[in-house]
Amino acid sequence: MSDERVLITGGGGQLASDLEAQLRGDAKVLAPSRSDLDITDDAAVRAVVDSLRPTAVYNCAAFHNVEVCESEEDRAFEVNARAVKRLATACADHGARFVHLSTNYVFDGTADRPYGEDELPSPRSIYAISKLAGEHAALAYAPGALVVRTAGLYGLHGSVSKGGNFVMRMIDRARDQGALKVVADQRLTPTFTSDLAGWILEAVELGLTGTLHVTNSGATSWHGFTEAIMDLAGVSVPVEPVTTVRQPGAADRPLNGVLVSPASERAGLTPLRPWRTALADYLAQAGLLADEVNLAAR
Repeated sequence: MSDERVLITGGGGQLASDLEAQLRGDAKVLAPSRSDLDITDDAAVRAVVDSLRPTAVYNCAAFHNVEVCESEEDRAFEVNARAVKRLATACADHGARFVHLSTNYVFDGTADRPYGEDELPSPRSIYAISKLAGEHAALAYAPGALVVRTAGLYGLHGSVSKGGNFVMRMIDRARDQGALKVVADQRLTPTFTSDLAGWILEAVELGLTGTLHVTNSGATSWHGFTEAIMDLAGVSVPVEPVTTVRQPGAADRPLNGVLVSPASERAGLTPLRPWRTALADYLAQAGLLADEVNLAAR
């Protein structure tokens, strides 16, 4: 084991779990869950950082229930912005590398092309505004910080705050209801957190800083993603495409959430594999890939 000491906030979450697994053996890793370390508790954060003296901090903690953020503005900014400033300051004090996770929601989704790092953000929800504020805090208070924007995350450890990841929720709902309705006008790139974790660690190894985008490659809609899930999992139910209808007071979600990363390409980072290939791998690891798909892959 090296003398690297790593703090991962949001322990037990999808990305945090994959980062922890991939770092184990190469570094001393502390990945406390939210119940063990609330990043809005300044004294607790400072005590952990002072004790561990991390060489790197990966902030995977966030308040990312988009709809709840609309009604809990103070909490959204407390977690997604103010706490990020405190973490960034602690990293600066200890000379630690700070890696902060952000979202495609910082864009309004009205463009007719994928969003690169050079595009000007235009957040249209409390969640998105608070996340953009967190990006600025990370970059302003932690010299050499890396902000990683991504989208559509799913992983083997699910998402506790959302009742499991999107893949699991759709499979469960399909089996319970026998049919699905899914929006077809919101486009994105679903991203397997195991792939994302490996990419982040490569970026850190290369010493990259600033803001980078990363997702699995390609693009689809939530409807297309759901159809692929059902196909690969062998769940035969109709999936009806529907149009996004924003209810009064609901969050404004970007219709185009597709990201590209010319900056990471210039830096020589390895592009992530196609989203459908990654989805099949995830389903196989989760024991959910249909037998006929398994046979066809051999």
